[in-house]
Amino acid sequence: MQTFATLLDALVFTRSRNEKLRLIADYLRTTLDPDRGWALGALTDGLDFKAVKSSTVRNLMQERVDPVLWQLSRDFVGDTAETASLLWPEPLGEVAPPPSVDEAVASLTAMTRATAPVELPRLLDRLDPSGRYALIKLATGGMRIGISARLAKTAFAQAFDVSVDAVEEYWHALQPPYAELFAWAADGADPPDTANRPLFRPFMLAHPLEDAQLNLTHYAAEWKWDGIRVQLVHVANESGGATRLYSRSGDDISATFPEMVQALDRPAVLDGELLVRGDAQGGEEGGAASFNALQQRLGRKTVSKQMLAASPAFVRLYDVLSWENADQRGETWESRRKLLESLMPQLPASHFDLSQLVEARDFAHLAEIREGTRDAAIEGLMLKRRDSLYVPGRKAGLWYKWKRDPLLVDCVLMYAQRGSGKRSSFYSDYTFGCWDGDPDTGAELLPVGKAYSGFTDAELKQLDRLVRQTTLNRFGPVREVERRLVFEVAFDSVHVSKRHKSGLAMRFPRIHRIRWDKPVHEADRIEALRKLVRD
Repeated sequence: MQTFATLLDALVFTRSRNEKLRLIADYLRTTLDPDRGWALGALTDGLDFKAVKSSTVRNLMQERVDPVLWQLSRDFVGDTAETASLLWPEPLGEVAPPPSVDEAVASLTAMTRATAPVELPRLLDRLDPSGRYALIKLATGGMRIGISARLAKTAFAQAFDVSVDAVEEYWHALQPPYAELFAWAADGADPPDTANRPLFRPFMLAHPLEDAQLNLTHYAAEWKWDGIRVQLVHVANESGGATRLYSRSGDDISATFPEMVQALDRPAVLDGELLVRGDAQGGEEGGAASFNALQQRLGRKTVSKQMLAASPAFVRLYDVLSWENADQRGETWESRRKLLESLMPQLPASHFDLSQLVEARDFAHLAEIREGTRDAAIEGLMLKRRDSLYVPGRKAGLWYKWKRDPLLVDCVLMYAQRGSGKRSSFYSDYTFGCWDGDPDTGAELLPVGKAYSGFTDAELKQLDRLVRQTTLNRFGPVREVERRLVFEVAFDSVHVSKRHKSGLAMRFPRIHRIRWDKPVHEADRIEALRKLVRD
């Protein structure tokens, strides 16, 4: 456990991507099984200990440390694991040596909600502050140390000189501590047996289109739909077949959208955008509703019959990676597109349709079409080279995403909260609002969104200073500030929301500019946002 703790400490204080890769690769090469497999699972959010949550740790701390001291310390540090690891009282008398990662995982797995308050302290007592930090991160998940699952897999590939694409292919058929994966990569064993398993394949991704103009002779255009990119996989096996629905990150979301699992019954790997029907949300008949409608179903472990009926899901297909056990990824986009068009009659129209191509005379005409579209379910355009093979990741020159320009609105800063990680000492999360009427006649400011991106480090220091100097009230970790600063906020769309006092919710708000020069009474009104609702 101490070696894993040392790795986490080093990763927390390392900004260089290459150095992070080296640290993880060295750990994986020099650490024995199964510790390194459990560590890899933790770094990729592949572990889940149901009996231990952040609330478990908070309750333990409030029993051992003055509650006010705990709350103030947690607010200042910005991270529960770090605060608890530093404030945890040293044990009285002798304790057992630090546990291995394998022992810690076994203990955490065996815990129940009833036993965790007794068993977890025994593990924490055996560790120093860095070990306690590692254990709490391991137990509660969500490392938040600047390591993505893709980076960890890349480090694995570098550690054993194997292809990261091959690692990605095998990954989703295996479970921590990944004994078969390490045996193949580190010891030269046969590749993991993934036959007859509905495997996730790495997605082909796009680069943002900057200022370049593309020749439409070589590129095809289609709409970029505002849902979630998914992969639907079906394999035939002895039990009659298995179907899985995967998100872009490779997470299995089959249970959240069971109607899609039931819709595919022949061997295939299909790539598309998961959407919900617009006719159930006030959109066009049979069309796609806005992301706000889809969001009501995301993250649910169980879905009621009422929700299935009210927000039926479907996949708007972009591509075909495999059909009837024939891998199509080595074919050109044009060939795959023709195959996809030909097989559409074999798929239920209730659950699948085809993402239509956008025809334009030339690139300038395409730009006009893009600017003239404000459908709530469209983010922009995709441009795909006609001769491109389906290759994992982002490859220059093949696919581009050309998102429509964001909407802009002037809002007033209302509340601020400390960030997490390296921003834990700064007020970096900002809630802003618009006027519900004429501010000169006493109109109220209503919150319309929250953002924590779009500004430089230098601007963050200025904003943090402003928050501290203009605080009016404190509500736990949140500070209410004087209404004196305007943000120009960029966002993709706005939707009706019953959860917010303003009745509105922004899609992907971010700070576009800080309007130090603009008086707050000139900020926009709620009515201006309501006119942009396209639900």
